[in-house]
Amino acid sequence: MAPPFRYRLRVRYGECDAQQVVFNARYGDYADAAMIEYQRAVWGATTGPGAVDMQLVRQVKEWQAPARFDDVLEVRVTTAAIGTTSFTIRCEFRRWPTDDAVATCETVYVAIGADGRKRPLTAPERAALTTGAPGVLCDCAATGAP
Repeated sequence: MAPPFRYRLRVRYGECDAQQVVFNARYGDYADAAMIEYQRAVWGATTGPGAVDMQLVRQVKEWQAPARFDDVLEVRVTTAAIGTTSFTIRCEFRRWPTDDAVATCETVYVAIGADGRKRPLTAPERAALTTGAPGVLCDCAATGAP
């Protein structure tokens, strides 16, 4: 079985707080960056014709261990749930290459139309979210490893 979609990033110095760990709000930034790449892999576009416009409506983060400057985090992204107009994306943060659990983040998005109002997900959008992007790796940390 192929691993889920993976997004790797390297923690930068400015993302750390006074305790020298990743500032908690940065996990929302990391989840957003991973979601954009997941969206590219799943739907093939992030803006323009054919893109799914969405708004974040809820986000829950849980921490297991600190991440620090220069750590490489691998964010494993999956679709956790699909509703009529909304969908939930789960991001699991792991320290790479040791695979130590760092945090999880679940984000609920709602699809919106051109008028800014929520709209039902189409059958192709639902199918793409159900399939996800198994085996895809976006390595923004330049690890060079699969």
